[in-house]
Amino acid sequence: MAKEKLVVIKEADLTNNCPECFNQELKLTFYQRHTYGKLYDRTTKDITHEIKCKKCGSMIYPVTWTEDIERVYDYYQKMIAPDRASIRFTALFYILTLLLVIVVAAGVYIVLEGII
Repeated sequence: MAKEKLVVIKEADLTNNCPECFNQELKLTFYQRHTYGKLYDRTTKDITHEIKCKKCGSMIYPVTWTEDIERVYDYYQKMIAPDRASIRFTALFYILTLLLVIVVAAGVYIVLEGII
């Protein structure tokens, strides 16, 4: 089973007021989803975000955003540069592929030479 991990792309401290406690210590974080398996490591194009108040610890959901928070969120969303969606194969994948090629080549050699 592949493991999924959210990798932080960008973090920003916001000076907007928290809708819960009215403090000016918010943190905006953008994440990109990475999947790690035994045969491959995959970077997806899925981007998620969260806004959290540093003082009261509450998550600020889009329903409670003010116009200022939306404006700042749009600005930072344009600034993020996520990694390209890609697949990187692990060494185990290449070893298994090489072994498969060797077994097939040996089978073809045995059939052509008529050893069996």
